[in-house]
Formats: sequence, C-alpha cells, structure tokens
Amino acid sequence: MKKYLIVSLLAVFIIGVSTYAFADLKLLPTSLKILVLDELGNPVEGAEVSLFMNEDDYRNGTNPFMKKTSDKKGEVVFKKLEVSEYFVHADFEGKTNVGGGVQTEKLVEGRINKVNTIVQ
Repeated sequence: MKKYLIVSLLAVFIIGVSTYAFADLKLLPTSLKILVLDELGNPVEGAEVSLFMNEDDYRNGTNPFMKKTSDKKGEVVFKKLEVSEYFVHADFEGKTNVGGGVQTEKLVEGRINKVNTIVQ
C-alpha cells in the first residue's frame, strides 16, 4: 500500500511540475512573412527588408530592429516577434516601398502574420 501511495504522489508531482513548466510554452512563435513585389506583382529576389519598431526610427532610417534579404520567392520571414505593429522598409536597386503600406497591423500572437509590400 505504501508503494502505491509513493507512486501516486510522484505522479501528481510530475504532472504538476510539467503543467507549470509548459504553461508559457507557445507552439508557434509570432512571425511576420513579408512578400516583396514589383509594380507588376512579380516577386522580387534580393530586396533588403528592414523592420522598425517605431515610426521615428523608420522615418529617420535609424535603428532597424531586424534586416533580411528576400529569397527567390520574394519572401522574408522575421520570427520570434513581440505582438506589436511594425514599420517595413524594402529597398531593391533604388526602388523602395515608401508610400506603399509601410506599417503593419498589430501582429496576432502565435501566428505567421503576412504582409505584401511593393517596391517601385
């Protein structure tokens, strides 16, 4: 009987610890996938995409939060982001997305949020 009591208490302890340890575990990090397109709607490979946390940094071109280059599909993915709004600057051979939707909506937590931007 004592053996069953010890096993039962141990099982309750393990379940309690695992529940506490995994309470803040998120299955999917909050991400932002940006598709860079040209004025004809074609994907742009090699565009430099900068992500800014606030409008002042975006307008001044200072303190980019992250920078990446678009792949052959024209995509850039920024992972492990805070739930917030971001400002996006895309630049390809002197063409930019200025004036073409540079602020994101507030990201949805635990999702791959998607935004298209056009360089022209």
